[in-house]
Amino acid sequence: MLGTPALFATAYGNVGSSIYYALGVTAAVALGLTPIVFIISGLIFAATAATYAEGTVRYPEAGGSSSFARHAFNELVSFGAAWAQMLNYIITIAISAFFVPHYLSIFWTPLKTNPWDIIGGAIVIVLLVGINIVGIREAASLNIFLAVIDFATQLLLVTVGFALIFSPHQLHANVHFGVAPTWGKFALAIPVAMIAYTGIETVSNLAEEARDPPKHIPRSISWVAVAVFAIYFTLPWIALSALPVSRDAHGHYVTRLGLPPSKHGYENDPVLGLVNNLHLHGAVLRGAQYYVGILAATILFIATNAGVIGASRITYSMASYRQLPEIFRRLHSKFKTPWLSLVVFAGLASIVFLLPGNVNFIGRMYAFGAMLSFTIAHCAVIQLRRRGRGEELVFRAVPNIRLRGVDWPLFAIVGGLGTGIAWLVVVVQDAPTRYAGLSWLALGFVLYTVYRRHLAQPLRVTVHAPVSMGPALALEYRSILVPVKPGRMSEEAVDVACRLAAERGASIAAVAVVVVPLELSLDTSLEEDEAHAYDVLDAARAIGELYGVNVRGRLVRARSAGRAIVDEAERRQTEIIVMGTPRGEHARRTIFSDTVDFVLKHAPCRVMVAAGRKAA
Repeated sequence: MLGTPALFATAYGNVGSSIYYALGVTAAVALGLTPIVFIISGLIFAATAATYAEGTVRYPEAGGSSSFARHAFNELVSFGAAWAQMLNYIITIAISAFFVPHYLSIFWTPLKTNPWDIIGGAIVIVLLVGINIVGIREAASLNIFLAVIDFATQLLLVTVGFALIFSPHQLHANVHFGVAPTWGKFALAIPVAMIAYTGIETVSNLAEEARDPPKHIPRSISWVAVAVFAIYFTLPWIALSALPVSRDAHGHYVTRLGLPPSKHGYENDPVLGLVNNLHLHGAVLRGAQYYVGILAATILFIATNAGVIGASRITYSMASYRQLPEIFRRLHSKFKTPWLSLVVFAGLASIVFLLPGNVNFIGRMYAFGAMLSFTIAHCAVIQLRRRGRGEELVFRAVPNIRLRGVDWPLFAIVGGLGTGIAWLVVVVQDAPTRYAGLSWLALGFVLYTVYRRHLAQPLRVTVHAPVSMGPALALEYRSILVPVKPGRMSEEAVDVACRLAAERGASIAAVAVVVVPLELSLDTSLEEDEAHAYDVLDAARAIGELYGVNVRGRLVRARSAGRAIVDEAERRQTEIIVMGTPRGEHARRTIFSDTVDFVLKHAPCRVMVAAGRKAA
């Protein structure tokens, strides 16, 4: 069960890692306007973060923009978002892995250039795909520790840079409006700079493991947005003070921050380039190089792994909704992991994009996929607000403007315009990215159409893949939901669920419903009730540990406990609900209780009632 720190660390490990390559890729295009470009892209990112916070709280399930589009529009639009998102994960894997050997070049210089960086990146990808197939889990505490260390290191570089080399005069001299860069290059640099924000989908894909989505998801996304913006608002000023814009032998304006190693530049390791030009000397310089090189390689390794996990999650989600063939959601017979999706998308596809060894192409391909996916997410949130006017929401992002009975999300409108225009700029200005990106989309829609026609299913309708259960497996469940009541532990229900799950490695979701009175808004904090709910969820997880079963906890705020349980089961595609209730406690008009009777009547799956001891 993930709280705000764990969600923040996981996301920041992915988003914050991008400074180690985004700085050089962006500077190669934006030159002296690099800091301004990062500020503009940061504002677009802030709007996008608000959109993802609201959408993820509304639909806390894997899929991100694809999930939002499914509920707002239809399955065809959802597939387009998912396929663009798949490209994002593949590119994230490729570019993060590609830069791992660049920073390890402090130990062996050839790792900075082709072909050794390609070979090193491919080894990282193969290693992580293998680890994920075996099913070794990340340690949340380690992610938190590394995220804190990484953020502290970046702040230290900013502080030292301001003290030693920051030069407003040099920054002014770097700027040549309309010349270096040209206005066209400046426009292109903005979507390219969005590579700095790789990983915003990470929180969405971890939403099902968030303990309290309305509280923890917006808070973690806000932390990430603030932390990342703080770095990108300051570090580029330091970097361009250390590595200013100048003319090369041919009279072209360049900065070594964006030049390849063959031209004595730091495009492949921009943060090391900054360290090398901080006016440090001797043992201090060498120590800083080793420290930053090892830290950057470690953070990038973790970011690559986050991309691998994200690719497998989105693939599994797409296969569950019949957007991809069923084979991609099948689990390994021994390790119980989606091995084929890991091999095909996280492994082979990423290595294909890695092979040319062209970091600029990889960066622009990310911009293509990300801007399209983000634009669909913004449009989906706008449509959900329009269609659900007057609907009560647990979390509503700001700012908004009320017009004709609708609270229009200004953040989504501004963000959608920004990402949509940025996508068009990439498509129009960069031919290789245009042809590769549009080919990727065309390939996806052709495969989707052929697959849906093969199934004799319409393109726009949501279709769930059937549960793979033969007659012999009728009593073996892979997805179990256990409602637990705050204030009284449903020990028998959790115990029964764990025994059902232990034999087949099923997953258990424990749900504690906090019923909010009608006179209060759904986002009202009921601290005492929530504290009881957390205690109950912790107790459920402890019982699961005794059986060796992973119990994921979720706190849900709702008007009705029964309706909340049924809705949660539908969203999770639960195969069985296990409920606990004491005997002899209720009036004769109900069999067990109002909540249990409601679930028995409306549940989309089987329900097992584990009756406890008779109440005293």
